[in-house]
Amino acid sequence: MAYTFDNPIRKLIHNPNQILGGYIKKGMLVADIGCGMGYFSLAMAKLVGNKVKVYAIDLQQKMLDTLKKRSKKQKLSERISLHKCPQNKLGLNLKFDFILAFWMVHEVPDQDKLLKEIYSMLNADGKLLISEPLFHVSKKAFNVTCQKAHQIGFEIIDQPKIFFSHAVVLKKIGN
Repeated sequence: MAYTFDNPIRKLIHNPNQILGGYIKKGMLVADIGCGMGYFSLAMAKLVGNKVKVYAIDLQQKMLDTLKKRSKKQKLSERISLHKCPQNKLGLNLKFDFILAFWMVHEVPDQDKLLKEIYSMLNADGKLLISEPLFHVSKKAFNVTCQKAHQIGFEIIDQPKIFFSHAVVLKKIGN
């Protein structure tokens, strides 16, 4: 189904530069969790600049292989590091400035564990953008995710309007 999410028409609905441009700056270290074929990862690579600054994380090797081909074709492969994560863990010991979780948190059985791991992966002022599909995740379920994030130590700093989505930008507070 990932192929349906990655087509030219999608840019009219989910323009990566409009969604991410206000949060990602040159030189940042960023991650795209559940990157799929790299729809957002490729755009993130353009936003961060010339070195490996984007970690594309996915469970499926097939998605990462497709992203690898696409990044080479767009001459962005040196900016993207591919990471196949194990089933119930992201498994990176890095500190990121920004992490994107687009339409994937609802698929994780243990959201508390995921959010705690993301929290530990962010630097002191790091931000997390969570977007969930309106047609699949209720407002109530999305609010529960936001409450869990708050209990872990995140605060809401923005609620961007993203088509067909519930969305929130969270900032890490504390250490």
